[in-house]
Amino acid sequence: MIYDSSVSVFPQKTAFRLPAVEIDPLARLDLAACIPLLSVHAGCLLVFVTGWSPVALLTCWLAYLVRAFGISVGYHRYLSHRAFGTSRVFQFALCFVGCAAAQLGPLWWAAHHADHHRFSDTEGDPHSRRVHGFFWAHMGWLLRRKYSEPPLANVPELLRYPELRLLDRFHLLAPLSLVALLFGLGSWFARHTPELGTDGFQLVVWGFFVSTTLLYHVTFAVNSVAHGMGSRRFEIPDDSRNNAVVALLTVGEGWQNNHHAFPGSARAGLSGWEFDPTWRLIQLLEALGLVWDARLPPEPLP
Repeated sequence: MIYDSSVSVFPQKTAFRLPAVEIDPLARLDLAACIPLLSVHAGCLLVFVTGWSPVALLTCWLAYLVRAFGISVGYHRYLSHRAFGTSRVFQFALCFVGCAAAQLGPLWWAAHHADHHRFSDTEGDPHSRRVHGFFWAHMGWLLRRKYSEPPLANVPELLRYPELRLLDRFHLLAPLSLVALLFGLGSWFARHTPELGTDGFQLVVWGFFVSTTLLYHVTFAVNSVAHGMGSRRFEIPDDSRNNAVVALLTVGEGWQNNHHAFPGSARAGLSGWEFDPTWRLIQLLEALGLVWDARLPPEPLP
């Protein structure tokens, strides 16, 4: 036998390797989304440091209300559904107010919302309660890496506007502008009207952290609560419901069954008793000439 030095007389050791496991992209947390969202919630605890004042509570309510309309009128009924027409300048103004709600940029919001309607309550829906459960529909989907980037192919018409692309890319500028405004206003009050018992730090805590957290959860409730709890006026394939409590908290966005039956309508509360201040604001803006051609469902309705 000829000795071959290239062959070892000892058995070769095989490196131990775990079998490759494909990680479901839905299971991957997106820290870039988790940290800001959790930080806003944690900021609410600062109320125990700043205390409260009537001015702070009023500021909290106003910041909540104005940005709720920014989401409902701007991001939702206009940008996502083009339920009415407006000018390019007012389009940007609506989107900036919506962006100040710290729910990411206008293109991100509208692009994911398009998938919600296209695949409502099926696998393709990013926040289906039927497929993934209540917590996923409420906020779990927001924490996943899969949804960190918007499917921009859904909104090609919006990509024509460089100002919207810029706002979407630097979406933090709008909420930070609100923080700066609140701090400046509170500091002015502290200096000139100290009897009000407020200051810049207190107004930031109540007007941004508390207000934003409240607005987060009522907006999320449209996906989680109003797609499982409430009444159904129209028999359509998804699980949308008309929920009066959600409608009250979201200035009219809780009439989900109506909305999914007629997604292009500027009016979601189709009956006189269905509370829909977003529709009333659109009517006012139309009377002022700021918006036009508001679309409505065909008559008569069932």
